[in-house]
Amino acid sequence: GIEFIDSYVFNKVEHIRFNSTVGRYVGYTELGLKNAEAWNKGPQLGQEQAELERFCKPNAALEYRAILDKT
Repeated sequence: GIEFIDSYVFNKVEHIRFNSTVGRYVGYTELGLKNAEAWNKGPQLGQEQAELERFCKPNAALEYRAILDKT
């Protein structure tokens, strides 16, 4: 399967991450935890899930086909 990860990093510290396997945001700092809680309840969660369907899955299918064509 596909795993889509969208990380939010500031000053080389990952504060929050959306992971499509988990299906929600996860916070790694105090601020990240607060944002994850809010974003999991808001429109941001649906936007990340839509990005998986819109961008990741079609492109993964193209890449997979390209690999198969080379073998």
